[in-house]
Amino acid sequence: MADVVADLIRSIPDHPKPGILYRDITPLLASASGLQDAVTRLAAPWVDAAIDLVVGIEARGFIFGTPVAGMLEAGFAPMRKAGKLPFDTFSQTYELEYGTDTLEIHVDSVAAKRVLIIDDVLATGGTAAAAAGLIARAGGELVGMGFLVEIGALGGRDRLPSTRVEAVVRYD
Repeated sequence: MADVVADLIRSIPDHPKPGILYRDITPLLASASGLQDAVTRLAAPWVDAAIDLVVGIEARGFIFGTPVAGMLEAGFAPMRKAGKLPFDTFSQTYELEYGTDTLEIHVDSVAAKRVLIIDDVLATGGTAAAAAGLIARAGGELVGMGFLVEIGALGGRDRLPSTRVEAVVRYD
C-alpha cells in the first residue's frame, strides 16, 4: 500500500554537503491531502494520552505542532532559538555537529502540564534531547515526542531512552 506522506517527501542527494541525503518536506507541505494525512498521523498515537500542551520546536515544529494541538484539544507553546521569545525564558544549549545552538521556552508555559513535543525530523537527537531537558527544567511532564520523519541510522532515538517517541515515516 502506498504511503502518501512518504511519497511526498523528496530526497535530495548531497545537500547541504556531499554525503548527506536531505529529506525535503516542501512537496508534502504543498499538498492539502498529504499535509492533512501527516498531521492526523502525528496526532493519532497521542489521542488518549491526556496532552495539555503541544510544544513545537522552531520552526517546522510550529507548522505541525499547532494543528496537532487542535486535534488533541490541547494548547500550543513555541520552543524557539535564543532571543526570539519576548518574556522570561529557560534556556538549553546543546551540541551540534558544526557547533552549538540554544533553545528557549517561556518560564510559565509548561509548568505542571502534560507535554507533547512535535518536530519535523529526528536525526542525531541533539535538538530533541535538549528540548526534553528544557521541558523538565521548566516543570512540565514530558509525555512523549512526535516526529514527521525519523532518520533511524543516525541514532537519535537512542538519546531519548526514557521518552516515548513516535514517527510517521522512518528511514533507516
